[in-house]
Amino acid sequence: MTIDVRPATDFDDVRAVLGPKSPGANVCWCLSYRIPSKLNKELRGPARGDYVAELCGANPPPGVLAYDGDVPVGWAAVAPRSDTAFARNRKIPHVDDLPVWSLWCVRVRPGHRKQGISHALIAGAVDFARAQGAPAIEAYPLDNGDAKVDLTMAYAGLRKNFERAGFTYAAPTTSVLAGHPRILMRLGLR
Repeated sequence: MTIDVRPATDFDDVRAVLGPKSPGANVCWCLSYRIPSKLNKELRGPARGDYVAELCGANPPPGVLAYDGDVPVGWAAVAPRSDTAFARNRKIPHVDDLPVWSLWCVRVRPGHRKQGISHALIAGAVDFARAQGAPAIEAYPLDNGDAKVDLTMAYAGLRKNFERAGFTYAAPTTSVLAGHPRILMRLGLR
């Protein structure tokens, strides 16, 4: 299998990976960390998808998609940290004043897992941030050691996968997800 990672400009493909089975369902759409909390609570059902459709037409788009041929099989959310809730998050520290980008969600569609797609998504998000001029990229993965992680909570990624992609530990956080501490990891891009 050859995985191709591209900017998420096609809303139908983003919907295939992130969207609900029922159009009226209230799912994350990877907006929870992207938009202010108040707006996140106000957007319900189809309005969430409509918001993401607008983001797919923006420059830069809201992340990257992994494709197996023409089939979208994965997603990674990546954006300037200043444009996300991480800019104000008290649990995830700022290590310096660099205008870093954040990579906070890596999702692989069921039926396509355990094929290296998450690794391709991380690499693709790094390449995307670099192409946008980011000086560095951060992630906030789970520091789970060898412990199993519930797949619904693994969206933040795992420390070992980011280490494999060249990220290094930058700081502890006070954030905990699925019972596992999250850490701040960083990769310089210049």
